[in-house]
Amino acid sequence: MKINPKHGIDKVIFGMKQNDVTTLYGKPDRNYKDEDDNVIFAYNKLKMRLTFYVEEDFKLGYIVASSPELELLGHRIINRKISEVKKEVAAKGITKFTQEEFDTFENYFNEENWIIFQTEFDEVVKFEIGAIINQKDEFDWKFGKK
Repeated sequence: MKINPKHGIDKVIFGMKQNDVTTLYGKPDRNYKDEDDNVIFAYNKLKMRLTFYVEEDFKLGYIVASSPELELLGHRIINRKISEVKKEVAAKGITKFTQEEFDTFENYFNEENWIIFQTEFDEVVKFEIGAIINQKDEFDWKFGKK
């Protein structure tokens, strides 16, 4: 599953609606609302959680994934040392990361591409990607754009 920075993962593109996603992948294994009334789709087989923002007419704005099939810039990232992953993405221009620690987990956040590598015991266990906010402080929806 290819990660497309600033666009989404695989065939899932930021700005899609729930019906666009169900057309691609079928009904989710779980469908629920979070504390902000955003709609969450969870697909077990894909190991992917999709968030559709209530404040944005339920457009897809955030993805959390942990499939070992995830590839960023031609390299698999899950279950690999963060130092190796950071070296590979640095070669492609993704170099600035803010690091946060939570218990045994560490997050490596790159704001330019709105991506997070979550690690535990120095290995990437989860990947998060969000829709980009443009200069006008609005979401830069990619779905439907040519």
